[in-house]
Amino acid sequence: MKKISLFLILVTFSTIYSQQELGLNYYFSKDVTLNKSIPTPESILGYQVGEWHPSHDQVINYLTILSKASSRLILENRGVTHENRPLILLTITSEKNHQNIEKIKEEHFKLTESTISKNLNLEKMPLVINQGFSVHGNEASGINASILLAYYLAAAEGEHIENILENTIILLDPSLNPDGYQRFSTWVNMHKSNHLNLDGNDREFNEVWPGGRTNHYWFDLNRDWLVIQQPESRVRIKTFHQWYPNITTDFHEMGTNSTYFFQPGVPSSTHPLTPILNQKLTKEISNYYAKALDKIGSSYFTEENYDDFYYGKGSTYPDINGGIGILFEQASSRGSAQNTENGLLTFPIAIKNQLTNAIATLDAGINLRLDLLNYQRNFYVEAAKKAEQDKTKALVFYDEKDATKVTILAQILNQHKIKIHQLKEDTKLNGKLFKQANSYVIPLQQKNYLLISSMFEKRTKFADSLFYDISTWTLPLAFNVTYDSISDKKMIGDEITNISFKTKKPLGKSEVAYLFEWHDYNTPKALNKILSKGIRVKTAMKSFTQNGKLFDFGTIQIPVQNQSISSEEIYKLLNAIADETGIEITPSSTSLTDGIDLGSANFENIKNQKVAMFVGDGISSYDAGEIWHLFDIRYQMNITKLDINRINRFNLSTYTTLILPSFSGKLDIQTVDKLKEFVQNGGILIGYKNSVKVLSEAKLLTVNLKKVKPEMQNVSFEQRREFKGAQEIGGAIFEVNLDRSHPINFGISTNKIAIFRDTEIFIEPDSTHFKHPIQYTKNPLISGYISNENLKAISNTIPFKVENLGRGKVIGLTDNVNFRAFWLGTDKILMNAVFFGPLM
Repeated sequence: MKKISLFLILVTFSTIYSQQELGLNYYFSKDVTLNKSIPTPESILGYQVGEWHPSHDQVINYLTILSKASSRLILENRGVTHENRPLILLTITSEKNHQNIEKIKEEHFKLTESTISKNLNLEKMPLVINQGFSVHGNEASGINASILLAYYLAAAEGEHIENILENTIILLDPSLNPDGYQRFSTWVNMHKSNHLNLDGNDREFNEVWPGGRTNHYWFDLNRDWLVIQQPESRVRIKTFHQWYPNITTDFHEMGTNSTYFFQPGVPSSTHPLTPILNQKLTKEISNYYAKALDKIGSSYFTEENYDDFYYGKGSTYPDINGGIGILFEQASSRGSAQNTENGLLTFPIAIKNQLTNAIATLDAGINLRLDLLNYQRNFYVEAAKKAEQDKTKALVFYDEKDATKVTILAQILNQHKIKIHQLKEDTKLNGKLFKQANSYVIPLQQKNYLLISSMFEKRTKFADSLFYDISTWTLPLAFNVTYDSISDKKMIGDEITNISFKTKKPLGKSEVAYLFEWHDYNTPKALNKILSKGIRVKTAMKSFTQNGKLFDFGTIQIPVQNQSISSEEIYKLLNAIADETGIEITPSSTSLTDGIDLGSANFENIKNQKVAMFVGDGISSYDAGEIWHLFDIRYQMNITKLDINRINRFNLSTYTTLILPSFSGKLDIQTVDKLKEFVQNGGILIGYKNSVKVLSEAKLLTVNLKKVKPEMQNVSFEQRREFKGAQEIGGAIFEVNLDRSHPINFGISTNKIAIFRDTEIFIEPDSTHFKHPIQYTKNPLISGYISNENLKAISNTIPFKVENLGRGKVIGLTDNVNFRAFWLGTDKILMNAVFFGPLM
């Protein structure tokens, strides 16, 4: 037995190295002829693809050299990541097509214009194929396959490749997430053994927190196509709308013990706005993948596990834009090689499977070219018909108090090439007043009618109860803006060609005080800049009126006298801050008001904040990244990232606020004591999502959690997974009532608001408490999927709890109020907890 085991080990290692030594012959079929004058990856990298994980700069260097060596490739740098890495794109086609590339782009673009597309001759029109790799940085077989794909397209010779190049424009994005990939490649290379270790427990295969999946701010870039909050997403959306690709591929990896997946996904989990023909064409394209993988003997599966519902992913965004999106999932070696339930899995095997299907996509494209071009043309023709038949002629959104937030929403829509117009005049719709000044109008009779519909729809009925991602994403609810439909085209004003932030009114000088309401999205940024200069600042605990203007709860007052700097310096500082943030600051010439006077005790002092957040093992890197991004990018505030495993080494008394993002671990006694001491001495401790449970177990926060026990009668063994999955709230939108006088709600101008939820944590209301500042309504579901059991459970529960502990406060939030950086409507809740926590 020992002899047999030793023999198998020797064979295994021999297999690994022989595959690497095969070189290009391993990756390409024998009938492929390659131009020897084109530099191979090995000639530049110094090793064969799959032997090591090249760094991102090595990949870029090779592709740059390759583009200079071949007239088929044009390399374009479209921007940079947060870490200043280039976001390149290779445009690959025949030399003849390159000479006429702008004309080809122009003609292809006309396919999306329903009024002129019928006149286009499709017989000679190239198909546009967009191939994107490794949006998750630690799914490295994609980017490595892209190196070989680029080489193949530059070096291959013969009739077949000439046919591909003549009839397609290939947009090759080799690395959708350069920063994440760089983290991962460094990790794997630094832990790779000379004699490959196949044990999955080895450090090589187990990254430290947060891993390489996400970008610099720990965002999952494959959830950002629709809301485009990250620079990587913005450049790829710009490219997409310049070309409107017919096929977009998205190369991923999944669990090591899996095989290979390609779409179509679960048939019942396709978004209803996606045309049926889209799925039929996806099925036809998938036949090419099956044939290609069968040829090399690789196992695969389709129509399981993965869906086509959320349009914010790389494989679904094309579906609502007239193209076909294709998701690939390769079992991940997560390093050089591992033993798996399906046998030995090496990095070269993973790369070969991805490369095989990248090439198969090109074969599918040239054979289905006319079908795909016709589909795209008809997609927009049919969309135009639906828009014409729609009784709603436009959508309007507005926020009287927050011009910044509505403008950010308008800019997001405009990046998707959605046309935005002015409102013709002030108007009332269903009892809601829309003023022209802060309103934006979206005419529905434009080519992106279906995309607009997907962004604004509310949906509560679904064909399936399982979702790979969120089940709803209604953008006006995310931004907490007033919105409605317009049935009269006469209310649509002129198109806005430059969507920019409003110009502020000139700031007058005061010797008494300056005031600004807390409604504008940029007010936390402004307040932090003021406090950081050592200036005394107060906030109004009650509303008041001065000179006919109503100032709401939370209004900020900057007294002019008894400050550390002169009145002239204060004026210049506030003027500069108003210019930068766009907020409206009002000079006050008297302390008298109709209500609380400016010298009243109902104006509470606010301190400069020093905030820290726990990160590390057990912490949700997504939640932590969203908070970091909010502070650093949105508000330009420092937030110190403290490793939770080293908490006993830190002097927590130097911070005013500690944030514990969703945490799946357990706090030890020493950590609990340290946090308790911090709060008792006047600190604010904020817990997110599962951290509410953790703080409750540590007896730092008292909550009564409602338990949900779904009925499991008549659930078969086969149905057990689906039943369990249906009890999860993967992402839905719910309505809450607000007590606007409570500091947690300062700056929110409505008595109800939409909150995003992706947890099953339900806090029972405290019967002896004052009015709960945030409480779910009796029937709270606005949009998205929730099981009947959970819908009953969430009714009248509370997502916010605050308790005194010594001189400080412990605050619990069951929901993510900063979800994916686009749920701007509830960002203020966290910032209120930070700035106004001591007042709660």
